[in-house]
Parts: sequence; structure tokens; C-alpha cells
Amino acid sequence: MTRPPSGDHNCPLFCYPYGVGHKGEGICLFLQLGEHRLLLDCGVGQHQDAEELVDQLPEVDFVICSHAHGDHAGGLLAYHRAFPDVPIYASEVTVQLLPLNWLEQTPIPNLAHALPTQSQIALESNLTVELYQAGHLPGACAIALTYYGTQKRCYRILYTGDFFLSNSRLAEGLSIETLRGVSPDILIIEGSYGTARHPHRRQQENQLMTQLSHTLEAGYNIVLPVPTFGLAQEILVLLRSHHQFTGRELDIWVDPTIAQACQVYLDILPHLPASVQNFAKHQPLFWDERVRPRTHVLSTGTPIEQSPAILMVEQNSNWQQYLSHNPHQWVIFQPDDPLISPVSPQTTPAGRLETYLLAQHSDGLGTTQLIHNLRPQHVIFVHGPKNYLRDLTSLEELQNRYHLHLPQAKTELELPIGEQFIQPAAPPETNYEGEITEQEKVITIQLPSSIINDPRWHNFSDTGLVKARWQGEELVLRGLSQKEILSQTHDEKLPREIACCGNCRHKHGQYCRNPASPLYGLQVSPEGYCPVFEPLPHNQ
Repeated sequence: MTRPPSGDHNCPLFCYPYGVGHKGEGICLFLQLGEHRLLLDCGVGQHQDAEELVDQLPEVDFVICSHAHGDHAGGLLAYHRAFPDVPIYASEVTVQLLPLNWLEQTPIPNLAHALPTQSQIALESNLTVELYQAGHLPGACAIALTYYGTQKRCYRILYTGDFFLSNSRLAEGLSIETLRGVSPDILIIEGSYGTARHPHRRQQENQLMTQLSHTLEAGYNIVLPVPTFGLAQEILVLLRSHHQFTGRELDIWVDPTIAQACQVYLDILPHLPASVQNFAKHQPLFWDERVRPRTHVLSTGTPIEQSPAILMVEQNSNWQQYLSHNPHQWVIFQPDDPLISPVSPQTTPAGRLETYLLAQHSDGLGTTQLIHNLRPQHVIFVHGPKNYLRDLTSLEELQNRYHLHLPQAKTELELPIGEQFIQPAAPPETNYEGEITEQEKVITIQLPSSIINDPRWHNFSDTGLVKARWQGEELVLRGLSQKEILSQTHDEKLPREIACCGNCRHKHGQYCRNPASPLYGLQVSPEGYCPVFEPLPHNQ
């Protein structure tokens, strides 16, 4: 058994990560808080073995689990069997979802003790924990730890787990307002999407529904390979309730393992958003063979004869069996998630491979927004491809204000806390009232001249050009920098006949989104090229 270093440290806070959530790796963080030893999460990656992970782990005083996904919780059963006396804590909903990680094993013991959210619980006389709803997945929580050390000095750590500031269909987003009073010395935060910026969540949902709708109208059936719980139930509820699919002549077939997870979601219905509870009062949340679109559970060996049809399958199962004797043409929709290995085109049945974005984590803007609101001394980035996390630690706005860390697995990390750390001043939140004038071809927005006294105005007005976009019911204005304008101009000068990333249909923003490309998930230049280039449609 590999144990973390146990020598005397100059500071009472010490971290030794066994897994930091790089691609294919789970999250498992050992923390030493004075005399207390604990684990934050005990997850395994796609190709990791839970028993091998647990063989390396020490016995601790407590384990606290942020949420039920396997990359954060997949090692808990093996850990419980190795150390049955170590208490495991999680939110009430997470406790109910945890067994979905081991559906092939029965019976599953009661692994974890449920903790309430937004209540400070004493684990020891000088150590408390408080859970805050984190979005991302029902039951997912950020974990706030407070250690009361010597000389009346307390130390605060906040671990976000996987978080999402926006509301999704089945989980309300993390509230920055609720976390304002935490004031952590150390923030351990995920950076799954790096510095990428995404459209609003509702816009993503509408885009996905439009993609699926157009594919069905073109005469194809659809396969959706997804994880057992989380994204699967989000999409299923979306298909059942979105205006583009309500009443549509369509059959949706669901993998049996996903169906089992859906049943557990019905058990946690009182914890789901009010809109979902209201929907469930009027019609079944998941299963309905009478109201269109009809939903059914797949049975092994049963051919799918209906068309149009959507097939939702567990991503790691042998789902090709359902298509092998089927006469219909299929399109496989792969989630655009940097932490999920893409479906290999060589192993798919005849059909086209498409990607879609339905984010479950905050983008770069949400990540930096949370950091600036909490203003910790130390920021530790975990959970994401290494290049995405490096993009975050390279941001000048973070480097100038915080101590940034990008840890590696099995590399110790000491966290000295300054006794009189001066928190960076929060940017002023001043509102400016103006007027809108509508003319025949243009709209003018007038703001008071006092806005130029704000130090941020110089960057906003640098080029005199702005970009506007809707965010829910609000119109957001953003100043365009010289670098952005030059980049856009450079892209426009590329002749359409050149086979390069700037003319490829899979380039979204600055990143390649083609799972078949060796550049998938990487930031690419417009002049870049790969062997699987596909030209833009003529209307773009």
C-alpha cells in the first residue's frame, strides 16, 4: 500500500492527489488538515481498476464524495470493503445514486451517510463540513471544509467537485450568491472545458433538438451513446418535453441499464427541480407507450423495426448488436465532451458520426467568474485534459491575483497560508441606466458618460466595435479586441478551396470538434490541416 508522505510539514494544510481527473483518470484527493486525514472523492477513469487504486490508498478518518459519477465515486465500493470502519459522507441524493456504479454487483451495502445541504456539520471538534448544491448532476455538491487550528486561526477549503452555474433540466445550477460568505483560503476547482466559451444552456438544448429533428426528417434513425446516468436522463426528459418533439410520431428505445437509472431518478423526484415535478404530475417522466413520442425499454436481441426511431444506449455496452440486422440507416450522435473518449468510426455500423454540445460543466467564463467571486489565496485546477487546464493557469487575470497550481497524480502539494493575506478587491458592480433609440436600419444604445471612469472601459472600447448576444432575456454587450478582429479578418481571407481548419465544418471557435481527427479537442489555427478535413457547407 502506497501511503502519502507523513513527515512534519511547515503548514497544517497538505494535499497528495492519487488522481487529478486528467483524461481517462478519476479524481481522488488526499488531504491532511492538521491532525485529520481525509479523502475528497474516490473515482476511477475509463481504464482504471478500482481495486488497484484502493491498494494504493491509506486508511483515513473520513471520505467525502462530491457526486455519484464513476470518475468521482467509482472506487468507493472497493474502498469500503478494504476499510469498512471509515465513514463515507455524501448528499442524500448522491447516496441514492451511488449504487448505479455497480449494477452488475448485488447486493450493494449502504456505503455512505447522508449529509444535509447548507448546514455546517461537525466531523470533529475542530473540523466542520458544509455541502452546497453544485449543479451538473442531481445531488452533486461543492464541499466546504473549515479546520480550526492553533492560535484561533481557521483554515477554509472549498472543493467544487464537478459544477455548473447554469440550470439544466434535472439539476439547478450552483449559486455564486450562496457561496459568497465561504471565503476559502484554498479553492480546488474543476476546469473541464478550459477557457472555451459556450452558448447559453437553453440555446445548446435547442440546437441539439434541431440537429436530431433534421436528421429524422432526412430519413435516418439515431443512436445516442451516453453514460448510464446524468446526460442520458437529461436528453430523455428533453425529448419528452421539448416543443420540437411533443406529439411527434417517434419511438424512443432505451438501453436496460439506462432504464434502471431512470427508475432511481423517479425515486429522487422530490429533489428534482419544480418544473420537472410539475411535468411528472401530468404525464410519466420517462416511460409512455401511448403519448407521442413513445418510449420503450430495449430487450436484447429484439430488432428495431419502427422508423423513425431514436436508440439511447449505454456508451460502453455492445450497442452495435441492436443495429446489425436492421435495414435502416443510422446516424451516431457523440457528446462533445473532452473527458469522454469519442466513438471510433472504425467500430461504428454504416452511418454518419455527428457531435453535439450539451455541456454539464461550466465553461471558461463561468470558471473564472466563480474564482473572482470567492477570491482564495490558492487555486488548484483538477479534472480536465492537461492542455485545457494549462490554458486556465496561463490566464493573466488569474496569474496576477492568485497562487495557481496544476498538480499531477502522486505529487505532494503543500499549501502555505499567509496570516494576513489581503484579498484582491472585487470589481465594482455599478449599474448604468441608458436609453434605446430605434431607427429604420440601426438601433442606438446611449449610456451616461460616467461609464468611462470605470477602469474596465478602456479594454471594452479599445477598437470601438462590440458584439451583442442574447443570454436568456438579457442582451449582453462585449467589446471586440484587436486580436479578435485580426483573427476574424484572417479567417475571412482564407480562400474557400483551401483544405484547412479555417474552412472545416468541425472547427467551432478555436477548437477542433471532429472525433475522428488527431486534433480533436485541441486549439487549432485556421491554417492547420488534418487528413479528415471536411469542407464547410456552401451556406456558411
